[in-house]
Amino acid sequence: MFAPATLHTDRFLLRQFSADDLPFVFEGLSHPEVIRYYGVNYSTLEETNNQLIWFREIQENETGMWWAICDKTTLSLLGAIGFNDLSKSDQKAEIGFWLLPEYWGLGIIKEAASAVFGYASKVLNLAKIVALVEAENNNSKKLVKKLDFIYQETLWNCEIKNDNPISLEIYEKIISE
Repeated sequence: MFAPATLHTDRFLLRQFSADDLPFVFEGLSHPEVIRYYGVNYSTLEETNNQLIWFREIQENETGMWWAICDKTTLSLLGAIGFNDLSKSDQKAEIGFWLLPEYWGLGIIKEAASAVFGYASKVLNLAKIVALVEAENNNSKKLVKKLDFIYQETLWNCEIKNDNPISLEIYEKIISE
Protein backbone atom coordinates (compact mmCIF):
# COMPACT_ATOMS: atom_id res chain seq x y z
CA MET A 1 0.00 0.00 0.00
CA PHE A 2 1.18 3.50 -0.76
CA ALA A 3 1.60 5.40 2.49
CA PRO A 4 -0.71 8.40 2.93
CA ALA A 5 0.99 11.58 1.82
CA THR A 6 0.12 15.20 2.49
CA LEU A 7 1.56 17.67 -0.01
CA HIS A 8 1.93 21.43 0.38
CA THR A 9 2.16 24.25 -2.12
CA ASP A 10 2.20 28.00 -1.48
CA ARG A 11 -1.61 28.17 -1.46
CA PHE A 12 -2.85 24.60 -1.06
CA LEU A 13 -2.81 21.53 1.10
CA LEU A 14 -3.27 18.24 -0.72
CA ARG A 15 -4.43 15.32 1.42
CA GLN A 16 -6.00 11.92 0.94
CA PHE A 17 -9.78 11.73 0.93
CA SER A 18 -11.69 10.59 4.02
CA ALA A 19 -15.26 9.44 4.63
CA ASP A 20 -16.08 12.97 5.81
CA ASP A 21 -15.44 14.23 2.27
CA LEU A 22 -18.40 12.31 0.82
CA PRO A 23 -20.69 15.38 0.48
CA PHE A 24 -17.93 17.34 -1.26
CA VAL A 25 -17.10 14.54 -3.71
CA PHE A 26 -20.81 14.22 -4.45
CA GLU A 27 -21.05 17.99 -5.03
CA GLY A 28 -18.20 17.84 -7.54
CA LEU A 29 -19.01 14.59 -9.29
CA SER A 30 -22.69 15.39 -9.70
CA HIS A 31 -22.17 18.98 -10.89
CA PRO A 32 -23.16 19.25 -14.59
CA GLU A 33 -20.21 21.51 -15.48
CA VAL A 34 -17.65 19.30 -13.70
CA ILE A 35 -18.87 16.01 -15.15
CA ARG A 36 -19.44 17.30 -18.68
CA TYR A 37 -16.07 15.88 -19.75
CA TYR A 38 -15.36 13.69 -16.75
CA GLY A 39 -15.63 9.92 -16.95
CA VAL A 40 -17.41 9.49 -13.61
CA ASN A 41 -20.60 10.98 -12.22
CA TYR A 42 -23.01 10.21 -9.40
CA SER A 43 -26.64 10.97 -8.70
CA THR A 44 -26.77 10.04 -4.99
CA LEU A 45 -24.54 10.24 -1.92
CA GLU A 46 -24.74 6.45 -1.63
CA GLU A 47 -23.41 5.99 -5.17
CA THR A 48 -20.66 8.53 -4.51
CA ASN A 49 -19.30 6.34 -1.72
CA ASN A 50 -18.02 4.08 -4.53
CA GLN A 51 -15.61 6.87 -5.47
CA LEU A 52 -14.18 7.01 -1.93
CA ILE A 53 -13.84 3.21 -1.95
CA TRP A 54 -12.03 3.44 -5.29
CA PHE A 55 -9.63 6.11 -3.95
CA ARG A 56 -8.77 3.78 -1.05
CA GLU A 57 -8.49 0.65 -3.20
CA ILE A 58 -6.10 2.10 -5.80
CA GLN A 59 -3.88 3.37 -3.00
CA GLU A 60 -3.95 -0.04 -1.28
CA ASN A 61 -3.24 -1.82 -4.60
CA GLU A 62 -0.52 0.71 -5.48
CA THR A 63 -2.22 1.48 -8.80
CA GLY A 64 -2.94 5.11 -8.00
CA MET A 65 -3.27 7.88 -5.46
CA TRP A 66 -5.64 10.83 -5.23
CA TRP A 67 -5.63 14.01 -3.16
CA ALA A 68 -8.29 16.46 -2.06
CA ILE A 69 -7.16 19.99 -2.92
CA CYS A 70 -7.75 22.27 0.08
CA ASP A 71 -7.22 25.99 0.55
CA LYS A 72 -4.25 26.17 2.93
CA THR A 73 -5.79 28.98 5.00
CA THR A 74 -9.44 27.97 5.27
CA LEU A 75 -9.06 24.21 4.54
CA SER A 76 -12.04 24.57 2.18
CA LEU A 77 -12.22 21.79 -0.39
CA LEU A 78 -11.75 22.99 -3.96
CA GLY A 79 -11.28 19.88 -6.08
CA ALA A 80 -9.22 16.74 -6.58
CA ILE A 81 -6.09 15.60 -8.38
CA GLY A 82 -4.40 12.27 -8.63
CA PHE A 83 -3.09 9.29 -10.53
CA ASN A 84 -4.63 6.03 -11.58
CA ASP A 85 -3.64 3.22 -13.94
CA LEU A 86 -0.19 3.43 -12.37
CA SER A 87 2.30 0.91 -13.76
CA LYS A 88 5.49 0.47 -11.74
CA SER A 89 7.10 -1.59 -14.51
CA ASP A 90 6.43 1.13 -17.09
CA GLN A 91 7.08 3.92 -14.55
CA LYS A 92 3.99 5.82 -15.67
CA ALA A 93 0.49 6.74 -14.55
CA GLU A 94 -2.55 8.59 -15.84
CA ILE A 95 -3.39 11.94 -14.25
CA GLY A 96 -6.89 13.14 -13.48
CA PHE A 97 -8.25 16.29 -11.87
CA TRP A 98 -11.40 18.30 -11.30
CA LEU A 99 -12.40 21.53 -9.57
CA LEU A 100 -15.70 23.04 -8.58
CA PRO A 101 -16.49 25.65 -11.29
CA GLU A 102 -16.12 28.65 -8.98
CA TYR A 103 -12.40 27.81 -8.75
CA TRP A 104 -11.71 27.43 -12.48
CA GLY A 105 -9.10 29.70 -14.04
CA LEU A 106 -7.25 30.48 -10.80
CA GLY A 107 -4.13 28.37 -11.44
CA ILE A 108 -5.12 25.81 -8.81
CA ILE A 109 -4.52 22.66 -10.86
CA LYS A 110 -1.23 24.00 -12.22
CA GLU A 111 0.07 24.62 -8.70
CA ALA A 112 -1.28 21.35 -7.29
CA ALA A 113 0.05 19.37 -10.26
CA SER A 114 3.57 20.65 -9.62
CA ALA A 115 3.52 19.10 -6.13
CA VAL A 116 1.95 15.89 -7.42
CA PHE A 117 4.54 15.56 -10.21
CA GLY A 118 7.35 15.96 -7.67
CA TYR A 119 5.82 13.27 -5.47
CA ALA A 120 5.29 10.96 -8.44
CA SER A 121 8.91 11.32 -9.52
CA LYS A 122 10.70 11.28 -6.16
CA VAL A 123 8.52 8.91 -4.12
CA LEU A 124 6.73 6.72 -6.66
CA ASN A 125 9.69 6.65 -9.08
CA LEU A 126 7.53 7.45 -12.07
CA ALA A 127 9.10 8.83 -15.24
CA LYS A 128 6.03 9.68 -17.33
CA ILE A 129 2.52 11.00 -16.78
CA VAL A 130 -0.24 10.48 -19.33
CA ALA A 131 -3.34 12.66 -19.71
CA LEU A 132 -6.39 11.42 -21.63
CA VAL A 133 -8.54 14.39 -22.58
CA GLU A 134 -11.88 14.33 -24.38
CA ALA A 135 -11.33 15.97 -27.76
CA GLU A 136 -14.09 18.51 -27.08
CA ASN A 137 -12.64 19.58 -23.70
CA ASN A 138 -10.74 22.70 -24.76
CA ASN A 139 -10.13 23.93 -21.19
CA SER A 140 -8.36 20.72 -20.18
CA LYS A 141 -6.37 20.67 -23.42
CA LYS A 142 -5.15 24.21 -22.68
CA LEU A 143 -4.30 23.22 -19.13
CA VAL A 144 -2.28 20.12 -19.99
CA LYS A 145 -0.35 22.18 -22.53
CA LYS A 146 0.41 24.76 -19.78
CA LEU A 147 1.66 21.80 -17.70
CA ASP A 148 4.09 20.96 -20.53
CA PHE A 149 2.33 17.83 -21.70
CA ILE A 150 3.02 16.95 -25.33
CA TYR A 151 0.22 15.83 -27.65
CA GLN A 152 0.74 12.24 -28.86
CA GLU A 153 -2.36 11.12 -30.76
CA THR A 154 -6.14 11.09 -30.95
CA LEU A 155 -8.14 7.93 -30.42
CA TRP A 156 -11.19 8.60 -32.58
CA ASN A 157 -14.60 7.44 -31.33
CA CYS A 158 -12.89 5.10 -28.88
CA GLU A 159 -15.43 5.25 -26.04
CA ILE A 160 -19.16 5.62 -25.59
CA LYS A 161 -20.43 8.27 -23.19
CA ASN A 162 -24.11 9.06 -22.76
CA ASP A 163 -24.84 6.81 -25.75
CA ASN A 164 -22.52 8.84 -28.01
CA PRO A 165 -19.02 8.05 -29.25
CA ILE A 166 -16.24 10.27 -27.92
CA SER A 167 -12.65 10.73 -29.00
CA LEU A 168 -9.74 11.02 -26.58
CA GLU A 169 -6.54 12.96 -27.10
CA ILE A 170 -3.45 11.49 -25.46
CA TYR A 171 -0.82 13.78 -23.94
CA GLU A 172 2.41 12.78 -22.18
CA LYS A 173 4.79 14.52 -19.82
CA ILE A 174 8.23 13.27 -18.84
CA ILE A 175 8.74 14.03 -15.13
CA SER A 176 12.20 12.50 -14.62
CA GLU A 177 15.20 11.96 -16.80
